[in-house]
Amino acid sequence: MFLAKVTGSVVATQKLASMTGRKLLTVEPLRVDPGQKDRLVSTGRTFVVVDTVGAGEGETVLIVQGSSARLTPQTEKLPVDAVIVGIVDSVNVESRTIFSAHSGSESHHASHR
Repeated sequence: MFLAKVTGSVVATQKLASMTGRKLLTVEPLRVDPGQKDRLVSTGRTFVVVDTVGAGEGETVLIVQGSSARLTPQTEKLPVDAVIVGIVDSVNVESRTIFSAHSGSESHHASHR
C-alpha cells in the first residue's frame, strides 16, 4: 500500500464494457520527506487509479497496487492494477502528526517538491 494525493480525473469514453461507470482518477504517490520526516512530499510519479471510496481532487488517499487491486468487491473482475481503498485522515511519524486532513496549517498538508 502507499499514500497518494488525488490530482485530477481521467475520462475515457471508449473502454472495455466492464470498466463503464468506474471513476478514474490521477494520483501522485507521496513519501515521508527523507530529510526532515516532518511532511509528505511527491515522488514525482503519476498513476491512474480506480476510485472505490468516493475520493476527490486534493485528498490524500491510500492505494493498493498489483493483485491486491483486484481484491475489492468493486474490482475483483476488472483489468486494473491500482485502486483507492481509503481516504487518509492523518499520518503520524515518530510520534508526530505530519499530515492531517482536518488541519488548517499548510505545514501538515502534502506538499510538492
